[in-house]
Amino acid sequence: MRLIVSEKNNAARRIAEILSDGTASVEQQAGVNVYSWGGQRVVGLSGHVVGVDFPDEYSDWNKVDPSELVTAEIVKTPTQENIVNVLKRLARDADQVTIATDYDREGELIGKEAYELVREVNEDAPIDRVRFSSITENEVKNAFSEPDDLDFDLAAAGEARQIIDLIWGAALTRYLSLAAKQYGDDFISVGRVQSPTLKLLVDREREIEAFDPENYWELFADLSKDTEESPFEAQYYYLDEDDNEAERVWDESEAEAVFEALQGTDVATVTEVDRRTRTDRPPAPFNTTQFIRAASGIGHSAQRAMSIAEDLYTAGYITYPRTDNTVYPEVLDPQELLAAFADTREFGEDARSLQELDRDPTRGDTETTDHPPIHPTEDIPQESDLSEDEWTVYELVVRRFLATLAEPAVWEHLRVVAEAGGESLKANGKRLVDPGYLDVYPYLSTDENYVPKVEEGEELALSEVRLEAKQTQPPRRYGQSRLIETMESMGIGTKATRHGTIEKLYDRGYIEGDPPRPTRLARAVVEAAETYADLMVSEEMTRQLEADMTAIAEGEATYEDVTAESREMLTAVFEELRDSREEIGEFLRDALKADRRLGPCPECGEDLLVRQSRQGSYFVGCDGYPDCRYTLPLPSTGEPLVLEETCEEHDTHHVKMLAGRDTFVHGCPRCAAAE
Repeated sequence: MRLIVSEKNNAARRIAEILSDGTASVEQQAGVNVYSWGGQRVVGLSGHVVGVDFPDEYSDWNKVDPSELVTAEIVKTPTQENIVNVLKRLARDADQVTIATDYDREGELIGKEAYELVREVNEDAPIDRVRFSSITENEVKNAFSEPDDLDFDLAAAGEARQIIDLIWGAALTRYLSLAAKQYGDDFISVGRVQSPTLKLLVDREREIEAFDPENYWELFADLSKDTEESPFEAQYYYLDEDDNEAERVWDESEAEAVFEALQGTDVATVTEVDRRTRTDRPPAPFNTTQFIRAASGIGHSAQRAMSIAEDLYTAGYITYPRTDNTVYPEVLDPQELLAAFADTREFGEDARSLQELDRDPTRGDTETTDHPPIHPTEDIPQESDLSEDEWTVYELVVRRFLATLAEPAVWEHLRVVAEAGGESLKANGKRLVDPGYLDVYPYLSTDENYVPKVEEGEELALSEVRLEAKQTQPPRRYGQSRLIETMESMGIGTKATRHGTIEKLYDRGYIEGDPPRPTRLARAVVEAAETYADLMVSEEMTRQLEADMTAIAEGEATYEDVTAESREMLTAVFEELRDSREEIGEFLRDALKADRRLGPCPECGEDLLVRQSRQGSYFVGCDGYPDCRYTLPLPSTGEPLVLEETCEEHDTHHVKMLAGRDTFVHGCPRCAAAE
């Protein structure tokens, strides 16, 4: 019997359908689906079915110093015992085993875990490995016709990450939680990738708060060729000390003088006309980061976009969504794929028009050999086959593919400079001459700015003049996609982990809103780390370890050396923390209290705080307890997060209940209790 092991049940079902030509049957063993046909069995795991942890003697936080975890033994234990037991039962009777997990570092590690489980019960059966970038008939059958071996170096890189993240996360989480006396579900979570990411957000928030706005003025005038034509807007400009055009006037009296000069005339004379054509190249194929960025533009968070993409991949509709590649491989024939879409109702007209062009696809800057860029496969679903969110993401991927085969967009730009009252005005118009790829990729702006054709020396009517007082603005908060791009540029995390890191920060109450904003607890954790052990939030440290793990995958470093190096780094952190536990604890407790503070108690004037009962439920209680016993209820669903917004009537902060997709704003607890 041949046993095939995939990463998830959905993939197992899809592989069985393909290899059996639809004849596979399914039975449940201990609640696990096993697909069978002609002497072959396919079973899906549930990601990692074996977890890494510390031995039981390290489980009591109050009896083990967190620094002991740095050098503690690591043990592997089943996390999905029913799946492990079924896998072993099937493996005992197998005379051939094929690992068909996802082809990336994490998938290779999951495959290695399956390999080790098989070897526990079957020492003789040959074990091979198949790799594919889409779960389609052609690619799956081709992969199974040319099996390979497990890449133990790649798996070791994944295992090193797993071990390093466990040790760093567990040791520092315990240290900070114990210092702040935060136990149970309210522990203070930190991590090797999570903490530098949080520092990025906190640093940006500091920039925003420290920003000192400056006043400036801008001037505009309406110009027209004649009184019957719609006017167009021109802006005042001058040459600064470096002979660069500047629009902002930093002195109010100077701005008023220009305003008076422009108001003193009703004619502007054209002094310069510049016409040019700009070619807007079609976009490169999607890698993971650019896919997340585009998906955010249609309203999907990074986590949600990747979750949908993974489902579409498992169903066979798109290629593997975790990739750095932006160059289509030679084995992909874009014309064949276009031909498949030419027969569809939703994309047929666009695909047929691109077939006629027969253009080479665009190429990005990064070419890798593991996975292609994200693109649709020849297995094309009907819109009715997918949910609304799935369809919007699928259409985005399809249209990005179409765009890479389309012609450039062509814009005509017209710059007009005019003189009025001794001052200079400029207007920049643009018109879309040929939409090119924008016809098939309608996710980018095609806004035009009208400026009429004029000639040098021509006189234009000058009508309304406007003097607008403005202020410089602070830097904007990172949106999720921009944060992921920044993490990528700084070497923090990987394409497979960055979106999950952001989700963890939301789950732990470190950030709120979109774009994400750090809470007071988040700032306290970062400030404590910076003050007492800045390696905790160092992107340089994280970047170095990421590079080391890549070196393992490429056979240039060993798992043992890299994990030893990370333990040495963590030992250095605890050296810095050794004498600071009380100070850090007080620092964090103050921040935790601030994050729970709602407003004044109506009975005694002390602070109202979000509290948790011994049974785990949340409520509002007075900080003056036991002298004051004023309380308010909170919803039983979710974990409360105190928002910046306050109730005008009660001077009390609003509360949001964090409950995953069921998250909702409860509002002012005093208002809610009065309803």
